[in-house]
Amino acid sequence: MHGQPTAEVVDQIKDIPIYRTSIERGHFPILDKSEIARGFPDNWMTPGLTAALAAGEAEYVLSTGTNHARMQIIRPPYFLLNSYYQLWSEHPDIAFTWEQGCQRVSLTTVLATEHVARVNAKKRGAQPDPVPELDERRLDSRTVYLNLRLDPALWQRDELERMLSEIRAAQRAHPRGWYHLDCSGYHLAHLVLKAKQWGLWDDFPRPATIIHAYEYTPMNVRRFLRQHFACPVIDLFGSTELGYLYYSDRHGRFHPHLDKMSVELLPVTPGSQIYSLIVSSVRNPYMPLIRYRSGDCVRTLDGTPAPDRIARFCGREKELLTPGTSGAASRGPVAQGDLDDRVSGVSTSVFVHQLRVMCETEARLSYTTFDGTALKPVEALELADAVSDLIGRRCRVEHGAHIPIGKSGKYAWLATDH
Repeated sequence: MHGQPTAEVVDQIKDIPIYRTSIERGHFPILDKSEIARGFPDNWMTPGLTAALAAGEAEYVLSTGTNHARMQIIRPPYFLLNSYYQLWSEHPDIAFTWEQGCQRVSLTTVLATEHVARVNAKKRGAQPDPVPELDERRLDSRTVYLNLRLDPALWQRDELERMLSEIRAAQRAHPRGWYHLDCSGYHLAHLVLKAKQWGLWDDFPRPATIIHAYEYTPMNVRRFLRQHFACPVIDLFGSTELGYLYYSDRHGRFHPHLDKMSVELLPVTPGSQIYSLIVSSVRNPYMPLIRYRSGDCVRTLDGTPAPDRIARFCGREKELLTPGTSGAASRGPVAQGDLDDRVSGVSTSVFVHQLRVMCETEARLSYTTFDGTALKPVEALELADAVSDLIGRRCRVEHGAHIPIGKSGKYAWLATDH
């Protein structure tokens, strides 16, 4: 299934209206999100899908919001969760907590918690509680959600004590005290910092396995988590519409999990070694996506477009930054991971960072640190020089106590004033 779909795949999608012209022409172009939305859902409707929707075997959902518009899709219920569970159960470093029946405690955006509470309230024919109790935040017999606040940097002590108590309940459910922690890397780092700040670190039951899977996790945050947790810390890459495609091992190396799918890598600009992720997938039988541009960017181990040599997922295409007028322009667009490399290369103490581009010649990098103290002047100057060189703009750095999280519950690494 490399590039153009195989005859077997074409046979599976032949009744879907959106693909009829491509089948007739014998060529499938890149499928963008705008094309998916055009004529939705009629462009996807088949007698089989109509029957599946009526039977509750397929459902309408919105793609997970980051800092961009969300996309409506059709998929089987619990499609992403089942993909997660499959990977957890098969992953060589963490499958033991699945096999042991360990509880999964999820520490991620409040939007995810609210979604679970809404679904449970709907089942009861009720409105969701503004502050849902633990049972209302339970997704299934294995998974419960913890977070009830948009910005984890603003958690109060009583919230932390509640979450730690709920983690201990999950720990007690297993005879050996094992549980699996599912998280956004940022949220878990905030939890660690708050626990240490308030003398609650000893009350934090250590997980047996950890997955972070919801957003780009900077190098310094990954390092911070490895320093504080001795268990395997695994990264998953996927999306609402595709399920999970890649997983890291405990050493940070990525491996493909391309069940019923294939991947192409296309340079985001001619000659660039940042690649756009193009996915063909029939994993979702109700909305198979052929040559779908996911919007994600990757870099490979050797700079070649080899899907089995992906070294990292380095951000979103919509967030690629065109360098300014000084010498960086020859290097092509800048991804989130490129800035992260510069920041972590100068200091391991930077926690959250955000680049604000004021104009073609000026930018500002705001940052917080794990210990709350500003970088030493020599480090700050080195960081300013490193970022300026990368983005082709004069950049000053500015330490602060807090960078607000986005309305999606995820951090935006890039902001612009023009």
